[in-house]
Amino acid sequence: MRGSLSFCLLTLMLAGWPALSPQDPLSALTAEDVARGGRLYVGHCALCHGIEGTGGRGPRLNQPELRRVAGNTELFGVIRNGLEGTEMPGFWQMTDREVWQVAGYVRSLGRSAVVELPGDAARGRALYENAGGCAACHIVRGRGGSSGPDLSAVGARRSPAYLREALTDPGAAVPVGYLVARVTIRDGREVRGVRLNEDTFTIQLRDAAGRLHSFRKLELRDLRREPGVSTMPGYATKLTAPEIEDLVAYMATLRGQK
Repeated sequence: MRGSLSFCLLTLMLAGWPALSPQDPLSALTAEDVARGGRLYVGHCALCHGIEGTGGRGPRLNQPELRRVAGNTELFGVIRNGLEGTEMPGFWQMTDREVWQVAGYVRSLGRSAVVELPGDAARGRALYENAGGCAACHIVRGRGGSSGPDLSAVGARRSPAYLREALTDPGAAVPVGYLVARVTIRDGREVRGVRLNEDTFTIQLRDAAGRLHSFRKLELRDLRREPGVSTMPGYATKLTAPEIEDLVAYMATLRGQK
């Protein structure tokens, strides 16, 4: 009798839930499942981890590899049970299905699909390192400048369409954490750069030359934030369309592997 009851309960729990591969449960998730996971994530996780996994009170999740999670089963366990000794709670109120949906959405934040692209990645790498001047501002595998975002895994995080837009119209694709601000000091001098930090009383900027500036707001005549503006130059008129495609193809190969 007890065995029959257990079987019935298990049948009810799995009703309407696609069969899961024991090797990779996330492989059975549909696009609808991932979208549902996204809505659950916004309601339960975004307060600490950011709307798009950009981080905040909790670590950022929009990266191909998560430091405390080796595989999808471990990710399920962290969401279900939390992490002892940290502020990460367990979400026992979710069903197993919902936990897997959230796990699928979290994975989607850190890894875009590999697609065939028209550009040549080898030519794109040469452009990146030389004529494009990208390495002066961006790090790839520990090499390059730091005034722009690290691109070591950008191909896993961003779609080719996003990469193409970032190259041709940087202001339309400004990464989180790279808001441009302009301050005017009381003596009339202006400083413009990427906002590194801001609180009620101070603001810190990094200018185009990489210099760091810190200001007390009481010392400022004016402070203007510039959403939708990027310090990165647009390449729509600096490179040909095929060269843009080559750069996109190269950046799409940057998926965090060493």
